[in-house]
Amino acid sequence: MRQKALVRAAAVIAAAFLILLALSAALATVEAENAAAEREAIFQTLLPGGGPYVEEPYSGEDTNISAVYRGTTGYIVETVTAGYAGDITMLVAVDFQGTVVGAVVRNMEETFGLGMEALSDAEFLSQLVWSRGDLAVGENFDAITGATVTSRAVANAVNSAFAFVTGADVSSGATEWGG
Repeated sequence: MRQKALVRAAAVIAAAFLILLALSAALATVEAENAAAEREAIFQTLLPGGGPYVEEPYSGEDTNISAVYRGTTGYIVETVTAGYAGDITMLVAVDFQGTVVGAVVRNMEETFGLGMEALSDAEFLSQLVWSRGDLAVGENFDAITGATVTSRAVANAVNSAFAFVTGADVSSGATEWGG
């Protein structure tokens, strides 16, 4: 009797496992579609009218660059730079004329109330737009108070994206100046 109950319980658990596995597989495509739609929406915000975007291989030496997407009016460069408390992942849009036209911090683990302000401080983020890849904290770029390391990481990300698009990152296979 006891053995029968154990077999029945094992069968129920196995059936539940198979149902959950099938559901997970079915939802994986929905998750991928949602992620692609979210990425496309962010890209359109950063570089309006610049789509469609095609991911291009990056073979340069700049370790800040993790992915490159070419659009019809410029590039969106995904960067990962070292912040104070961890890596900062950003998307930086640079048009073919070499102007930073948009930037967004996608992921960071910085200190709440200090470095975390890089996500939402409009005054800080607005310094990035229309820059030309020459950002330097304390010179032409104001750091977030108490978050100099984070601010430098953000500036480095933007400078790396600019260097890729303009060809300053000569080892990357980037386009010649002007697209």
